[in-house]
Amino acid sequence: MSQEKIIGRGTWIDKIAHEVIEREKRLGRPLDVIYTESGLGASGFPHVGSMADAVRAYAVTLALRDMGYESHLIAFSDDMDGLRKVPEGIPKEMEEYLLQPVSMIPDPFGCHRSYGEHMSGMLIEALETAGIEFIHRSGTEMYKKGELAEEINTILRNWRRIGEIIYEETGQEKYLHRLPYYPVCRGCGRIYTTVAKEYDPEKRRVRYVCEGGEVRGQFYPGCGYEGWADISRGEGKLSWKSEFAARWRRQGIRFEAYGKDIADSVRVNDRIAEEILGYPPPHHARYELFLDEAGKKIAKSRGNVYTPQVWYRYGSPESLILFLLKRMTSTRKIKVDTVVVMMRELDYYRNVYHGRIKLGNPLKETRMRGLIEYVYKLGEVPPVKVPYEIVLNLAVVAPPENAEDFIKKRLERYGYATDDEEVDKLIEYALNWVRDYGRPPMLEDTHEIDETMADAIRDIVENLSEEMDGEEIQGLLFETARRHNIPYREFFKNLYMIILGLPRGPRLGPLIKDIGIERVREILMRKVGNSST
Repeated sequence: MSQEKIIGRGTWIDKIAHEVIEREKRLGRPLDVIYTESGLGASGFPHVGSMADAVRAYAVTLALRDMGYESHLIAFSDDMDGLRKVPEGIPKEMEEYLLQPVSMIPDPFGCHRSYGEHMSGMLIEALETAGIEFIHRSGTEMYKKGELAEEINTILRNWRRIGEIIYEETGQEKYLHRLPYYPVCRGCGRIYTTVAKEYDPEKRRVRYVCEGGEVRGQFYPGCGYEGWADISRGEGKLSWKSEFAARWRRQGIRFEAYGKDIADSVRVNDRIAEEILGYPPPHHARYELFLDEAGKKIAKSRGNVYTPQVWYRYGSPESLILFLLKRMTSTRKIKVDTVVVMMRELDYYRNVYHGRIKLGNPLKETRMRGLIEYVYKLGEVPPVKVPYEIVLNLAVVAPPENAEDFIKKRLERYGYATDDEEVDKLIEYALNWVRDYGRPPMLEDTHEIDETMADAIRDIVENLSEEMDGEEIQGLLFETARRHNIPYREFFKNLYMIILGLPRGPRLGPLIKDIGIERVREILMRKVGNSST
C-alpha cells in the first residue's frame, strides 16, 4: 500500500478542509464559525457547472464539520449583475432590458418577481432537491440594505490604488481613470453604460454620467443622464474586480473555489481584500470548466446548458453530486449520456463501499469509500437494492402501454423487492431516458478477460438463438463453460461483469432473454472486440 498520508477520508475534500484550518490557525483568526461561499449566477439558465460551485463548497463545509468545527455554506446570488446577452430560450423581446440589473428586469415567464429571481431560483431549487444546506444571500438585497456600505466606502476612498492593483495584475487600464463602481442609471435603468466620476465620502454617494460602455465587444451608447448614486441604498454595485473582496470581508468567508475563467478577478480581489480592506482573503481551490459535447465552454448566454432539472429527469441527485465531486481539477465534458454513466457509477461506488465489489487496491478503495460518503452528506450510504443496469435494460424492451408494470414483474421474478420508493424512481429515470433518447449508451466495460473466456464468449454469441427461452439459455451457458473448461463461478462472474458491471445478479439465462438476445450479442461482441485477444 502507498505510504501517502491519508487525511480524513482520503479525498480532495478532506485535503482542502485541512488546508483551510491550518491556514486559519496561522492567521490567528477565531475558529468558532467557518463560512464557505459559492456564487449563484442569475443571468441565465443554470447549468450543471453552476451547481458544482455550491456542491463542492458544501462538501468542504461537511469536512470541516466532521473535523469538529461549525461551518456553513453561503450561496450568494449575483443578481445585481446586468444582463449582458439574452440567452437561448428567452424571448428576444427581453433585449430591451439589456445591461439592466437582472433583479430589476421582469420575469419573462411570469412566475417570479424578477428575471434574476427566476434564474437563481432554478439553481436554489436544484440544490434543495440535492439536499445541499446553505444560507442564501441576494446581492441586490445586501446592496439595498447597505450591508456592504463600509467596504464600498473603503474601496472608493482608495480607488486610485485599486486601479493600480488591477493594472498590475491584469494590464487593464480602465480603472486607472474611473472608480470600480457601476451606478444604476436613473435615466435608462442600465448599469454598464454608467461611468463613476467621483466619490463624495461624507455623503457616501457617487457622481456618474451615462456615457455608454462596451460589453462583449459591442458598444452600447449611454442616455447622457448625470446624477448621484447612494452606496447605501442599492443604487449601484462594485465591479467584479472589487466586489468579491467586499463580500468576503463582510461575510467572513474562509473558503471559496473558483473557475479558471475568473482567475484574474480572484487574484485582484485577493490583493484588494488584503491590502485595502485588511482582510486575508479566503483559501481558494481552482477548478476547471465544464465543456459541452463539442468541447465548447458551457455558458448561459450561449444556450448550450445542461440544467440540473434535466439531469433529475434521468438520474438521481446523488448521481449528479458524484459527478460534481468525483474530480475538481480536470476539465469535464457533459453530454446527455453522462447521466446514464453516472447512475452506473453510483451503483459501482455503493457496491465497493458495501464490499460487494473488491478492488484489490486499499488506497483507491479508501478514497472511493470517502467520496461516496460525501455524496450522501456523511450520512448512511444505502446498499444497492436493485441494480440500475437491469432496470435500464428492461426499460428498453418494456411495452410502452404497461412499461412500469412489466419492469416490476420482471424484477420480482428475479427476486427483487419492488415496493420501494427508490425502485420507483429508478424505473422512472430509466423509462424517461428510453422514451426521450431510445437505446442507452453501452456499459463502459474495463473488466479484463483471458483468451479462453474470449473464445467462450464467441461460442455463446454463435449459439444464442431468438427461439431459446430463459432456461435453454441457462443450459447453453453451463454447457459453454464445461466445453471451455472454465469454472462455473468464474465463468458467470465474467458474464455478469460484462453485461451488468456487477460480479453477480439474477439468474442469467432468463435475464438475457428478457433484455433481448440481440442486445446481449452486441454487448458480448463489443467485449471480445475490446479484449486483448
